[in-house]
Amino acid sequence: MIASLLMLATAASGPVAPKPLFRDPVHDGAADASTVRDAKTGEWVMFYTNRRANIARADAKDVSWVHGTAIGVARSMDGAHWRYDGIADIPKACTGDTLWAPEVQWLKGEWHMWLTVVPGVFRDWNAPRFIVHLTSPDLKKWTCGERLELGSDRVIDASVLALRKGGYRLFFNDEKQNKAIVTADSPDLIHWTVKDRLTQTPGEGPKAFRWKGRYWLISDAWKGLLVMRSDDGEQWTTQPGHILATPGTQPTDRAKGQHPDIVVAGDRAYILYFVHQEGEDEAKADPEYYRRTVLQIAELKEKDGVISVDRDAPTHVRLKP
Repeated sequence: MIASLLMLATAASGPVAPKPLFRDPVHDGAADASTVRDAKTGEWVMFYTNRRANIARADAKDVSWVHGTAIGVARSMDGAHWRYDGIADIPKACTGDTLWAPEVQWLKGEWHMWLTVVPGVFRDWNAPRFIVHLTSPDLKKWTCGERLELGSDRVIDASVLALRKGGYRLFFNDEKQNKAIVTADSPDLIHWTVKDRLTQTPGEGPKAFRWKGRYWLISDAWKGLLVMRSDDGEQWTTQPGHILATPGTQPTDRAKGQHPDIVVAGDRAYILYFVHQEGEDEAKADPEYYRRTVLQIAELKEKDGVISVDRDAPTHVRLKP
């Protein structure tokens, strides 16, 4: 009887996600995920930066492999087991050769994507970057919208949140402000007004979400993930320390977690993050192996306004629309 109840409880909590959760079969450089549910097919769809981690580079300073990147797509019925589904159909008319950090949301009756664009393929980091807005009826074919005017030619990594009081808030990284996380507000998802600088320390990859009656913001601080919380979306408190800063113990998860995505599923929430493969056995033989990245998933826990993550614990994935 006890064994039967335990089996039922395990099944109810969802299948255990593998490690890694997903690995890109083309370039082995999956990063910067944005995950949504396609109501028409019942599938979960993941858009991600497809970094060209397995190509040769001229020298140690050559970062062209992080450029020339398409947006990869993966699909899943349960959120635990994913299959590669090619690259997103994104027009070059409003984008370019290098696409980073998609942010996908269903808002106002259609799909929206905010996408970081670098207009070319560069061997260094000295190039302009901007954010464009696209729309789609089906998550397959995307239509050009506007380029966001955010007062800087070095903006990346959009995250958009619908506010309870009405309107929308954009969280992004302004590299000209010491890579601070900055906000902008919009009444219509088209016209944006730059608002507040939220961080004084450098970072990138912000993800904003509502969970358990609060606003949360998790961003990549390059030494783990920074967590901030707010009761009203205006005044923010920074949580001490960083989550996912300590490498995991399991294969493919042995480096710090980077660039989060969050899926809120009822009272549960899951974090998707990417991990460089510097801690793997293959990296001992191949000094370039560290460039490869995989996507992982773990469940967030919250107690007294503090978020924690146990990346080594089995992650039972039970996503809800």
